[in-house]
Amino acid sequence: MRSNRHAQLCAKGERFYLHCLIFTKTATMKFGKVEDPSQIDFNLPQDHPDTSKLLKKLKKPEKPSFFVGCAKWNKQDLKNFYPRGTKDELQYYASQFNSIELNASFYRLFPKEQFETWREKTPDDFRFFPKITRMISHIKRLKDSKPLIDEYVDHVILLKEKLATVFLQLHDNFQPKNWDRVEEFVTNWPGQQPLAIEFRHTDWFNDSEVSKQLFSLLEDHKMANVLVDTAGRRDIMHMRMTNGEAFIRFVGANHPSDYDRLDAWVERLNSWVDQGLQQVDFFIHQNTEKESPLLAEYFIKKINKTMSLDIPVPRGLSDGNNPKLDL
Repeated sequence: MRSNRHAQLCAKGERFYLHCLIFTKTATMKFGKVEDPSQIDFNLPQDHPDTSKLLKKLKKPEKPSFFVGCAKWNKQDLKNFYPRGTKDELQYYASQFNSIELNASFYRLFPKEQFETWREKTPDDFRFFPKITRMISHIKRLKDSKPLIDEYVDHVILLKEKLATVFLQLHDNFQPKNWDRVEEFVTNWPGQQPLAIEFRHTDWFNDSEVSKQLFSLLEDHKMANVLVDTAGRRDIMHMRMTNGEAFIRFVGANHPSDYDRLDAWVERLNSWVDQGLQQVDFFIHQNTEKESPLLAEYFIKKINKTMSLDIPVPRGLSDGNNPKLDL
């Protein structure tokens, strides 16, 4: 019944989705934005000591599962990505990338029909990584989460085989004093559905006892510990894997340093894969979403060359082998 009330907030189908895109258009990735990126030390921190210990326990795959994509597929944000005359943006996007970080699902619980439509429009090997609705994470702040989890999962599972890891992003001011809510949420989450959690408040990581307790909880439940690489929040670069999946949200600063940062990630991920990492989910944002697909193309080419992988490379974004943004 609750889902019907949610659905009444907007029209069904594509009109509903377009409404939410209009809503999200102003919500660019401002988290960690700085005025002058050239003043930031973008060197990746050393791995947490327990990352290596965890990875070495895993069965090393012949090749890791590797997903690279953007956060949105709407034409307003991904300027110059779609050929003139493109009628269906998702179908075209899914022909270029193997995955999407589905940020739109944060703002509204879409009707079930919409998830079915998205599934039908995309290739067999395409994967969705939906963000948990803000009703759960930001409004209710994980309180009394069980019925909301059940409702949300009941919708996203309609993506069927194309549903990958769901991720929960907690509010910047969600602190360790709410530990009981985190524990309850993790316990209530259905174990068969992969989950990643993003913690943004610095106290989750600068208190060794808190972080130890948190990492242990995620590891026990085989949940991924989201890494966010953004200019102004180097304090949350914990570099602590809690399962065999690295879920990374890379926020470009619309600055030439974005390329050096991506190079560093290629090197680090290659090291983790050598140690046993099984899956990488790498989603590229920018403070101002100008040309995230071009950064993704650069990253994919580097990954393919370094790791001898064959991740599909988007076509027609650049000339030559070393695309650069017009920054």
